[in-house]
Amino acid sequence: MTRSPAATQRLVLVIAVLASFIAFLDGTVINVALPAITRELGGGIATQQWVVDAYLITLGGIILLAGSLSDAFGRKRVLFWGLLGFAVASVLCAVAPTALFLIGARGLQGVAGALLVPSSLALIFSTFSGSGQARAIGSWTAWTSTAFVAGPLIGGLLVDLSSWRLVFGINLVPIAITLFLLARLPGDAAADADTRVDIVGAVLGVLGLALPVFALIEQANFGWGSPVILLPLIAGVLCFVAFLLHEKRTRAPMMPLSLFQVRNFWVGNVATTLIYAALSLGTFIVAVFLQQFGGYTATLAGLALLPVSILSIALSGVVGALAGRFGPRLFMCLGPITAGIGFFLLLRVDANVTYLSQVLPGVAIFGLGLTITVAPLTSAILGAIDSRRAGIASAVNNAVSRVAGLVAIAAASIIVGPVLDLDGFHRAMIATALLLVGGGIVSGLGIQNSVSAPEAKLQA
Repeated sequence: MTRSPAATQRLVLVIAVLASFIAFLDGTVINVALPAITRELGGGIATQQWVVDAYLITLGGIILLAGSLSDAFGRKRVLFWGLLGFAVASVLCAVAPTALFLIGARGLQGVAGALLVPSSLALIFSTFSGSGQARAIGSWTAWTSTAFVAGPLIGGLLVDLSSWRLVFGINLVPIAITLFLLARLPGDAAADADTRVDIVGAVLGVLGLALPVFALIEQANFGWGSPVILLPLIAGVLCFVAFLLHEKRTRAPMMPLSLFQVRNFWVGNVATTLIYAALSLGTFIVAVFLQQFGGYTATLAGLALLPVSILSIALSGVVGALAGRFGPRLFMCLGPITAGIGFFLLLRVDANVTYLSQVLPGVAIFGLGLTITVAPLTSAILGAIDSRRAGIASAVNNAVSRVAGLVAIAAASIIVGPVLDLDGFHRAMIATALLLVGGGIVSGLGIQNSVSAPEAKLQA
């Protein structure tokens, strides 16, 4: 049966939302489960950091390669294998007998997750155009951005009512639904015979991320002067430099550096670095602090961030449409600054950790700022690039956001100290707020509302 263009667009949007939501959710659902995991499997804040960052390291390192695979071999194929891989890795996480096993399984989950996001966004950009594309991105943002804050709620309920292991097992339900819907899409075109995969770039990229992150997390245990820290740190920096040089010279780069000649693309990615580092650090610290210091249950810690989800669902579509009409710069400037004010308000939290008067006002303002930010940010970055390269452009932006998040989480112990107390919480809130305000300033100064599409495509 032939499906109408409108029906195909609806199907594509639902698939894109579900696939991205699965990947994003697992980056955040884990936060409220961390205390329960370490109670059962052992370990302190370093183990908690590794459970989060093992996923982000492989996600950030492989997502560039995944974007290239999506453009070369087809969005549907890459999504299919990503969903299957994510299902297998989720089962391994759910049955993990030790912390080390769980960390390894989380790394595999990140590899599979990397295949999901670039392909899903590329599907949208290749299916929608004009104002419809802006509305689709707004809808995609509304639902996928809720993963960052709905994750703690879902995780909290599962931890309190049953076990942290269900945090991973629950993934199988949306994966099965997405696979069923994906089968209804037309098949991909055949891959070009001369298609190349940048394996060298992928290896250098992962090492360039993983080794410095190892140093950041473990420096609290060994000290900066230890060879255990210095050698991986230096090796990681050298690998990252080698990655950039390789990408500049290879014929089929995993990350085409020419993309960064487009102003909105490179400015948007600088803003992304600051904003998503803040988002990852802030939500991680709030979720853990409310439980370990405030005495909240995992469910209540998740509910604490529910206003952010409500605001995102209610307003992201409207914000996406307005940004498509008036341009993204104002939204990308005011949104992060508003979110930063929300985290400054969390400095009012004292030893009582009273939700209604101390936590809720900051969370609500943060949610409003985040909602104003995300859809215009995505549209500004990807809208400046030729839709034929939407896969790799989306992959680069997602890699930037995931790497920013994993570095922020890795640096958490430096900011808060070995134990998360009230003073450490306040320091983390200040750092988060300053990162968000910086993202707003960068956007206000650098983003252009009107970009010549032909010029942008030529530069890319």
